[in-house]
Amino acid sequence: MDTIRLLRCFVRAVELGSLSAVAREEGTTQPTVSKLMAALERELGVRLLERSTTSLRPTPQGSQFYQRALGMLAQYHEAVAEARGQTETPTGLVRINAPAAFGQFRLNALLADFMAVHPQVEIELILDDRLVDLVRDGVDIAVRQGTGLPPDAVARAAGVSPRHLVAAPSYLERRGRPQQPQDLATHDYIRFAWLADGDALTLYREQQAVSVVTHGRFRVNHALAIRDSLVAGGGIGMCPLWLVQDLLDTGALVRVLAPWEGAPQPLHLLSPTRRYQPVRARLLLDFLVARIAALPGFGLKGET
Repeated sequence: MDTIRLLRCFVRAVELGSLSAVAREEGTTQPTVSKLMAALERELGVRLLERSTTSLRPTPQGSQFYQRALGMLAQYHEAVAEARGQTETPTGLVRINAPAAFGQFRLNALLADFMAVHPQVEIELILDDRLVDLVRDGVDIAVRQGTGLPPDAVARAAGVSPRHLVAAPSYLERRGRPQQPQDLATHDYIRFAWLADGDALTLYREQQAVSVVTHGRFRVNHALAIRDSLVAGGGIGMCPLWLVQDLLDTGALVRVLAPWEGAPQPLHLLSPTRRYQPVRARLLLDFLVARIAALPGFGLKGET
C-alpha cells in the first residue's frame, strides 16, 4: 500500500507541478509529501523531480518513470475493481466540470437520476465556464460546448443543439418583426458577453451565409440570464435550443427570421487521456451520452 501511495503522489506531483497541491489532495502536509518523494528517489537511486522555489518538474528519468507509474497504477486499480466486483457495483467519487448554465439547467437532474441508480457513487459537480485542465484539476469528465476542443483529452460527441433567433411576442408587438437579417441592426440584440466576434453575427440558410452587425445595450455572461431577459421582452437573441426549447413549446418565446439560423452548438464529454478510467466514470459517460442526446433541443446530428 505504501508503494501505491508513493506512485500516486509522484504522478500527481508531475501533473499538478506542486507538492503543496498534492498534499491538499491527500489531506496531509507538504513536508510529508516531500519526504515521500525523497523516499521514492532513494529507493530508485535516481532523481525524479527538479525543485525550485517557484516550480516543480520531472527530470528526464522522472518523465520516463511517470509513464511507467501510470501503467502500474492503472493495473492496480483494475485489479482492485475486479476483486471488489466493481464491474457490477460501481463505487467512489466522480468529479465533473460543466458550463454554469448547462450544469444548472440540464445536468443537475441527469446526475440525480444516475445517483439514484448507483447509490454507492458520489458526484462532485464543478460549475465553471473556464476551460479547466482535466489532469491538473483532477476532473474525470468535462462538458464542453462549441468547438476548439483541447488536444490532450478524449472527446465523445453527446449531441448537437441548433441555434435559433428568438424573442418574446411582447417585444415583437412593440418593435415589429424583422423581415431580413439586415433588419437586426435596428433591434435590441441580447448576447453573451466576451464573444470573440463581438456584435458580429453570421446566419445560415441552406447554402447561404450572411453576416450582420447587431446592436444592443445588454450583454451578460450567463445563458440563464439571457433566457430570462428574452422572456421579459428585452430583445432578440441567438440561443441553442437546449436553452429555450421549452419556452418555444409554450409560446413564451417565438422564432425570428426562420429559416435563418446560427451555426449549431456541439456538445462533447471530455475525459483525461489516462490509460485507466474507473468503471464509475465509464458508466457515467455512457449514461450522459444517451441522456443528453434525448434532451429537448438536442440530437446527435443536430435535428430540429
